[in-house]
Amino acid sequence: MEGKAYTPDEVAQIFQISKHTVYELIKRGELQAFKIGNKMRIEQAELERYKENTKAPVKKNVPEPLPINPASSIRLSGSHDFLVEHFTKQAARALNLQIQPSYIGSLEGLMMLYRGQCDIAAIHLLDPTSQEYNLPFIHQLFVYESILVLRLAAREQGLIVAGGNPKKIQDFHDLTRKDVQFINRQKGAGTRFLLDSKLSSNGIEPRQINGYDTEEWNHLSAASYISRGMADVTFGIQSAASHLGLDFIPVAQENFDLVFRFTPENKQSLTELIEYLQSDNFRNSLTDLEGYSIQELGKITYQTRKTEETTC
Repeated sequence: MEGKAYTPDEVAQIFQISKHTVYELIKRGELQAFKIGNKMRIEQAELERYKENTKAPVKKNVPEPLPINPASSIRLSGSHDFLVEHFTKQAARALNLQIQPSYIGSLEGLMMLYRGQCDIAAIHLLDPTSQEYNLPFIHQLFVYESILVLRLAAREQGLIVAGGNPKKIQDFHDLTRKDVQFINRQKGAGTRFLLDSKLSSNGIEPRQINGYDTEEWNHLSAASYISRGMADVTFGIQSAASHLGLDFIPVAQENFDLVFRFTPENKQSLTELIEYLQSDNFRNSLTDLEGYSIQELGKITYQTRKTEETTC
């Protein structure tokens, strides 16, 4: 191979951006990468191509564009989900908002919200002690902030296998078989939290599972390993299995929530987004709901007193 190949960490240092942004560029296809085993690499020529494509064009007597109003630009970070994708697209169109999603996993999304680096976090984090979703983490992190938590949906999580289930996989104990290859989600993903909780309750050690350390960053990427015959099973949502025509073995239903953090700058935009998510127009736009329950769509599951005052 000609030229040097860089790791995502090295690319992040070169461009002075976060490693998660590099992975997001790769997922969107803006930066081409390849894998050696389970390690990601980007070639020098690809970095040069990306830099050329992102250079600002030379101005030719054109008027300056209007500046973007920060209040109309909303940053969403957290777990990847098809309903979240649908919501951001529909809301941006209906409300004329600029919504910037970044699918980096539930835990990192919540931490970005805590650090004030985004406005909304999309999360499904199971607390192994209480077996409660999301709120135990929110209570620990957000004490003085203005926070509101809305239920988006309940989702089916389970084992995703090839059509016809050729390896006859039935439960978590089958993951320890020598003839079974697993593909995992990255650390910090809500799906990884749930998987590890289930493994622990079944007395299964990660080292017993072939492929436990092989990670992908979203449900479709993990499930595509199964559809391409590169692995036998992954743990993920039913809708990902349905998208790729794979079989699904249900294990648990989880709560998927959106966490809104209000500031003086984003108050109006977040209020409009919440009203839209709770509207009949948005509910009626949801058609492909296999693996989801939207019975509690738009339900407020938690808000701070400061938020109650802010949104009145």
